[in-house]
Amino acid sequence: MRSVFLILLLFTNCSFAGIDLVKVQKSENKMYLLDNGKVIKEYHVAFGANPKGHKQQEGDEKTPQGTYVLDYKKENSSFYRAMHISYPNRQDLENAKANGVSAGGFIMIHGQRNWLSWFSAITQQFNWTNGCIALTNSEMDEFMELVNVGTKIQIIW
Repeated sequence: MRSVFLILLLFTNCSFAGIDLVKVQKSENKMYLLDNGKVIKEYHVAFGANPKGHKQQEGDEKTPQGTYVLDYKKENSSFYRAMHISYPNRQDLENAKANGVSAGGFIMIHGQRNWLSWFSAITQQFNWTNGCIALTNSEMDEFMELVNVGTKIQIIW
C-alpha cells in the first residue's frame, strides 16, 4: 500500500512538473499556463480599459505585447497578491524616448483591489486595470502556486 502511495505521489508531481510559459491572448481575455506546449490551466482575465495594441506610454491603459519575464512576486500592494512583468524592456524604453514620453512600468498580474474581492464576479467582465492583467483572488492564489519567478510570459493580441 505504501509503495502505491509513493508511486501516485511521484506521478502527481511529474504531471505538474512546471509551467514554462504563460501565454496571454488579449483579444480573447484569456491567459494560458503551458508546460512543454501543453495547456495546463486557462483563466479569463481583465486588462486595461484600452487593451488593443502595445503599451506605448505611461497612462495609456494598455497592456504590453511581446515576450517578457515574470521577475518577482509582490505580496503587499493595493491589490491581492501580484507577480511583476519585466516591462519595459530596452526596446520599449527606446520607443518611448523617441516619442518623448515615459514608457511607464509596474505592470503586474494581480488579484482584485484589496477589500473588493466580493465584486470580482462583476469586475472580471470588464477591462478595468491601468494596463495590468487581473485574476480573481482564488485564481491568483493558484497562479502563484503554479508559476515560478523567471517564467516567460508572451502577450499577444
